[in-house]
Amino acid sequence: MFNKRTKIKVLLSGEQIGQEVTVMGWVRTFRNNQFIALNDGSTNNNIQVVAELGLLGEADLKRITTGASLKVTGEVVASLGKGQAVEVKATAIEILGDSDAEKYPLQPKKHSLEFLREKAHLRFRTNTFGAVFRIRHSLAFAVHQFFNDRGFVYLHTPIITSSDAEGAGEMFRVTTLPLENPPTQEDGSIDFSEDFFGKSTNLTVSGQLEGELGAMAFSEIYTFGPTFRAENSNTTRHLAEFWMIEPEMAFHDIEDNMNLAEAFIQHLIRYAMEHNAEDLAFLDQRLAEEEKSKPQAERSELGLLEKLRFVVENKFERITYTDAINILLESPAYKKKKFKYEVSWGIDLQSEHERYLVEKHFKKPVIVTGYPAAIKAFYMRMNDDGKTVAAMDILAPGIGEIVGGSQREERLEILEKRMSDMHIPAEEMSWYLDTRRFGTVPHAGFGLGFERMVQFVTGMGNIRDVIPFARTPKNCEF
Repeated sequence: MFNKRTKIKVLLSGEQIGQEVTVMGWVRTFRNNQFIALNDGSTNNNIQVVAELGLLGEADLKRITTGASLKVTGEVVASLGKGQAVEVKATAIEILGDSDAEKYPLQPKKHSLEFLREKAHLRFRTNTFGAVFRIRHSLAFAVHQFFNDRGFVYLHTPIITSSDAEGAGEMFRVTTLPLENPPTQEDGSIDFSEDFFGKSTNLTVSGQLEGELGAMAFSEIYTFGPTFRAENSNTTRHLAEFWMIEPEMAFHDIEDNMNLAEAFIQHLIRYAMEHNAEDLAFLDQRLAEEEKSKPQAERSELGLLEKLRFVVENKFERITYTDAINILLESPAYKKKKFKYEVSWGIDLQSEHERYLVEKHFKKPVIVTGYPAAIKAFYMRMNDDGKTVAAMDILAPGIGEIVGGSQREERLEILEKRMSDMHIPAEEMSWYLDTRRFGTVPHAGFGLGFERMVQFVTGMGNIRDVIPFARTPKNCEF
């Protein structure tokens, strides 16, 4: 019976000493024809299996190689060796799956992250990615826990949509039309009325607009699903397919929005620190080793665990966009022309500007509010100054923007004018405007990029290393 097995994480607690157990996993190392390090993914730590001489024949001993899978039955005993409190004294070992030692890519040595990206189907078996993806699981669970405990409704918004929530235009088209000979209209343009949905459709960039519809009935909802952006960007912060958490709340203003987002981020970090202490300690050590190879000026002042504790224990700094621009203009980095991008009121803050504010000036997460209306989306509420909107971005050390949100424009006439100014066809968005026609209320919401959150908590430098199978320009493997 395979489901009678005991997980290695449970065994290592030492509570089963003297009991007979069945353990299954993959071989990490095998030495002296006697000591097997077995791992089943429940923890980075291996259980040592002792195969006494004579238990296995010569042919079976040769089959116990790195990557092979085993079923082991034996007694849990206190370990006499260093490095582990308990081990399994095997009475029976069954080889479930062989692994050719000559061909298996993950040998017991250090591999570069670039190499492991090419072996993404196997990299889960390494300690680094074992830790990362167990933490990713915990953070996903904590997302649902946070909102469920506050009475939010989890709403599944569509993945295929005919609207562009951001107005960005960088979307993946969904079509069943024949690419070699699509139907056309008299003017030569493609006739999408012949397409599957009878109109032009895309993969969604956001569930926000549909989420707002839910908030107008349930008061508070959240979405958590895949989103897509066809942006030709090969940075360490961008993916073409990524996951977004997007709460929308009726009867919330920008202040309520900031408070919720701050509490949300702190809850996620706290949950990971409580439930993944072992994995975070491993990644903290890994990052410390990585930092040693960097020039002194580029090293982080805080280790991973110190950074996480700091974020959980301190209030986030809150400043306006205008304050942020003034700080940047007065900064030594600007005066010494260290910034690649220009700084002036009206610009969209670049990652280097965001990271300066967070890492050099305030040295903690920062919430920036009151952005120029010209650089923000049509649905953000106009402030009384007529120039700025009630937007908020949360900037985090190491990655810059981690949350973007706003109080939504609930006033029909102002929203219609804004859409007209930005050339967004009101007739196509009539369903959205209905929420302002029938019982409109002040409301707000935000989006948190899940992979950026996982990056922040794990300390991984590249976003491709915190999603199981990265989708990026010219790359769609596995």
